[in-house]
Amino acid sequence: MKTLVTVLLLAVAAGSAAGSVRVVTTLQDLADIAQRIGGDRVVVDFIVRGDQNPHFIEVKPSYMMKLRAADIFLMIGMELELWAPQIIDGSRNAKLDVVDLSKNIEKLEIPDRADASQGDVHRSGNPHYWLDPRNMRSIAESVIESLSRVSPADEEYFRANASGYLEELDGRIRQWEQIMKPFAGQRVVTFHKSWSYFVHWLGINVAAQVEPKPGIQPTPGHTAELIDLVKKGNIKAIIVEPFYDITAAERIAGSTGARVIRLASSVGGVAQARDYLSMMEYNITTLAGALREQH
Repeated sequence: MKTLVTVLLLAVAAGSAAGSVRVVTTLQDLADIAQRIGGDRVVVDFIVRGDQNPHFIEVKPSYMMKLRAADIFLMIGMELELWAPQIIDGSRNAKLDVVDLSKNIEKLEIPDRADASQGDVHRSGNPHYWLDPRNMRSIAESVIESLSRVSPADEEYFRANASGYLEELDGRIRQWEQIMKPFAGQRVVTFHKSWSYFVHWLGINVAAQVEPKPGIQPTPGHTAELIDLVKKGNIKAIIVEPFYDITAAERIAGSTGARVIRLASSVGGVAQARDYLSMMEYNITTLAGALREQH
């Protein structure tokens, strides 16, 4: 009997040690890096699928339940997840560590003013910083710090995992930069301002957005102006996120010969974007293919 009790206690102890830190993230991208760093010491869940618009999420009781059981909640911040405070409050989890991962990011497009006339402008700047893979190093450090606050004994384990992941990422970044080097200075049109950090990293220029202003649906007049711009500027690619209506972009493409490409703005946005590395690989090869086709 004593032997049985000992075995059961050891099993419980092993179960509590494995996946002992419970993490919920807003985006699948953050879930991926949290899992990479946390390994078998974490259990990770997320709120927003990659094929959903992260700006506009319907708050559900199930999201509050996820946070109620969590130790850590990882957020992009910079007003991307304006819905997040509601689920944080609804979780009634006083011990929840809410982590804004943007604190050490070099922010782009901080507006001089932000009001309704400007569309959905973020007061702290453009929040889509995870699409520049160089920013993953800062994100990783914040993830390590948050995991280590909950499980200090595992900090060395977390840092070793992060080091291996970032080494692999650095190698991929060098490859991606080589692929895109011939296209530096080229211009593209994007649907939304999701790609500012991505193109800044690659030296690509955004000529215009299909949206007249962030969050504002395309109008016939604006679309007509873009057709003229794309023709005169010899622009070859129109980038659209998976969750936006492609109609206006296809209208522009049909009148100009430009190519509409669906890039994944988050992990899970397209079938090929299984994790962060495969998402970036897909985005780079797809964009390079579109630009090379008519370069």
